[in-house]
Amino acid sequence: MPENNNEEIRIGVYTCYCGGNISDAVDCEKVRETLEKLPNVVVSRTDMSMCSDAGQAKIEEDIRELGVNRIVVGACAPSLHEQTFRGTVARSGLNPYLYHHVGLREQDSWVHHGNREQATEKAIVLMRAGIAKARLLEQLEPIRLDAQQHALVIGGGVAGLRSALDIARQGIRVTLIEKTPFLGGHMAQLDTVFPTNKPAQADLHDLIEKVLVHPNITVHTNAQLTGMSGYVGDYQAKIQVQARGVYGEIADQEAVLAVCPVEVPDEFNYGLTTRKAIYQTYPESYPPTLAIDWQNCTRCGECAKIASANIDLEGRTETITVNVGAIVVATGFKPYEPRQGEYGYGENPEVITLPQLIRLLALNKTSDQLTYNGRPIKNIGLVHCVGSRHIPGVHEPQADGKVNDYCSRYCCTATLHTANELRQRYPELNIFDVYEDIRTYGRGHEEYYLEASKDKVTFLRFHAQDSPQVVAAPEGEDHPVIIKIHDQNTWGMELEVPVDLVVLSVGMMPNPVDDLIRLLKINAGTDRFLLEVHPKLRPVETAVRGVVLAGTAQGPMNIQESCAAASAAAAKVAVLLRKGVVELEPFVAQVNLDLCNGTGACVEVCPYEDAIALESFEVNGQQVKRAVVTPANCAGCGSCVSACPNRAIDLQGWTLGQYEAMVDAIALDMETLEVSA
Repeated sequence: MPENNNEEIRIGVYTCYCGGNISDAVDCEKVRETLEKLPNVVVSRTDMSMCSDAGQAKIEEDIRELGVNRIVVGACAPSLHEQTFRGTVARSGLNPYLYHHVGLREQDSWVHHGNREQATEKAIVLMRAGIAKARLLEQLEPIRLDAQQHALVIGGGVAGLRSALDIARQGIRVTLIEKTPFLGGHMAQLDTVFPTNKPAQADLHDLIEKVLVHPNITVHTNAQLTGMSGYVGDYQAKIQVQARGVYGEIADQEAVLAVCPVEVPDEFNYGLTTRKAIYQTYPESYPPTLAIDWQNCTRCGECAKIASANIDLEGRTETITVNVGAIVVATGFKPYEPRQGEYGYGENPEVITLPQLIRLLALNKTSDQLTYNGRPIKNIGLVHCVGSRHIPGVHEPQADGKVNDYCSRYCCTATLHTANELRQRYPELNIFDVYEDIRTYGRGHEEYYLEASKDKVTFLRFHAQDSPQVVAAPEGEDHPVIIKIHDQNTWGMELEVPVDLVVLSVGMMPNPVDDLIRLLKINAGTDRFLLEVHPKLRPVETAVRGVVLAGTAQGPMNIQESCAAASAAAAKVAVLLRKGVVELEPFVAQVNLDLCNGTGACVEVCPYEDAIALESFEVNGQQVKRAVVTPANCAGCGSCVSACPNRAIDLQGWTLGQYEAMVDAIALDMETLEVSA
């Protein structure tokens, strides 16, 4: 839409009651009456809810009927409804950037509740500053960039697989990379899943099969991201792929495994068993071939003697580059590892974690007697909140000095799910559930607690400040371990519970992804999980345009929640890329080449890679340096504006002139403004 510099400025001002959030503290009618006296203001209105259909209709009508060509709305935070009102303005045929939003709720009413007079005065000041800026608003256009209809998904667990499949079904190509040799993540280690109680691996294999047969998806295992450049719509991703070392189906796989001299703890079974340096996580895993653990392989060559045509011990790596428009980070989690001595872990062999128990039950499906370390289990204790809901000063911090003060969400239901399985498989087992609180998140999850109660699981409750102790039983006792607890269900009675096995229900911690944080320029929260922009308004987006989060990379979730988050991430990618063009906000730096003399001060202070650079130009027959902005890389932070000694740089939509007009409007008293009107 062309700009008419001779156009009369006609401003519409709208003050929202925000359902009482603003009007309870601010006299909105006084604000309206005061603002309608200001120069260029042709209409000033209030409404109980400006963002409602009726409120937006008022704005549209004023644009059409009164010729309003600048809009100022005072309402809740711009992050909530700036886009809403831009859409309102655009529907009326006006450039959507001829609109300014004033956050009266967060900046005024919520912080000045109880002093109506001062809150009203501040609202008037904030709104007249917005009006001053509105007089200088210019028509802007979004930055439009060609977009690669290709997405990169990092992580081959259930969230990464779900996200990749959903994106591919939208007609967008996907490259999925998994750091380990096999797909599936932690879901492959489960026996059944709640709340359906269906076999975990069956559901997982169904998803993997759909991913593998989809023509839009390319999968690389043993692969990780090592380089990233570019911008949303056109990222260049460097991926390092480590050779598996094993190719095709080996006829005598058992013989190959038998001759390997290296045995290491099997991480798939959480150290309950061992595996060889050439291995497969479980028989139905994908890819359906063995892989070589290069970290532990001695390259002795014994396996190659049996299957020389299928085994290559050189361990070569290759680097591939893919151009993608967006990235999904689905890097998953790791179970909390109790510290040495925590509830006897690492000191008493009869103390294990819940993931270990789940694998123990999966490995002994046909047994009618639960045993561990060759000992039959008659009494078992399940301890909640190990590695979750820690309190500073009460619990010992992690290596980085932080405590896991968050709830891991899945642990209570997982513990109760396992308790019910134990009761079904071993009816004579005495089960003691030692908990701080029972938090059964999710539809139907409370049923696990009710079922456990009916099946005579004994519940003992503790306070975090008085956690139970797990100690070795005295010599000669029937049971090797004692749980000492002040049981809050019996008003703090001190109990000693003899058990044969203690199971620690450990929480979730994020996988260490410092390399990805650095490459993608994304952030982690105080809980170390990757951080979204807003937990409700933009729940899967990062601060980096085109980089989204899926599953437990951003926080503790169960499988259902991980899949839902993965589908949300896929929807964001599809909306962004399916048109082949990405639109970005125009609020980026702009250089006036006539004022720029190429000092380079702007380049030095810019925190964003390739956002601004000095380039050579010929002026009057001489080569000179001038600053040039790459809009796709510019975040509009304004660092370059403050550094430029010649005022040669401005931010579109937030120019120095607009700021100065706002400051002047704030500084002038109302009487002066009314006289000038």
